[in-house]
Amino acid sequence: KFHATISHLGFQQGKNDPSLFTRRSDAGIVALLLYVDDMVINGTDHVGIQRLKEGLHASFHLKDLGELSYFLGLEVSRDSRGLLLSQHKYITDLLDDHHFVDCKPVSTPMELNLRLGQDSGDLLPDGKAYRSIVGSLIYLSATHPDISYAVQVVSQFMAAPRADHLPVVHYILRYLQGTRDVGILFPSTGEIRLRAFSDSDFAGCVDTRRSTSGWCVQFGSSFISWRCKKQDKVSKSSTEAEYRSMSE
Repeated sequence: KFHATISHLGFQQGKNDPSLFTRRSDAGIVALLLYVDDMVINGTDHVGIQRLKEGLHASFHLKDLGELSYFLGLEVSRDSRGLLLSQHKYITDLLDDHHFVDCKPVSTPMELNLRLGQDSGDLLPDGKAYRSIVGSLIYLSATHPDISYAVQVVSQFMAAPRADHLPVVHYILRYLQGTRDVGILFPSTGEIRLRAFSDSDFAGCVDTRRSTSGWCVQFGSSFISWRCKKQDKVSKSSTEAEYRSMSE
């Protein structure tokens, strides 16, 4: 029903993201992002935004919450610098749930040169807490590119977490204790330029000898996309590992 309604209003569903609907006209663009029964509406066509609201009100019972400030754990704040996306409350709740709200912070998400394998330590009697924390950390990566690599490492052991894996997860929580106010800033001024950076290690996985790729894309000075992922195949040299990372 929603798809039929939004299509009737002239919106097209995104091919890469089916929860994103857009409409372009001479007056500008209107975008609607839907998650179950929550939505964010934005755009440059202010008249079109008002007409969209009226069209949706005709088919659904909606409540307009005004200017965006909080959405699915994402906090949106504005000042003279621009727009900041952060997850301060989400981090605070995560630390509180796992009794780390008063822990001593550390300056990095992971210890240097740490190598973990599938058989590092004894199996945890109950891996529920481990999986719960890592699942939350994956969602936190939406505004924290700085933890992407560490989260990629610990998420490999979700099926069978071991004793040596749990302290690494706790170390990430201690890092978040000192960086809970950090987020992604979209400045109100600056250059309009796309830049991409890539890197990799070489045979970093002790179990498979596969390398890990990392890349990020910036629009001006703002991060808009990033990922850290183990490569699909074993690279025979550091040059090949770097090339795979760049091609991704």
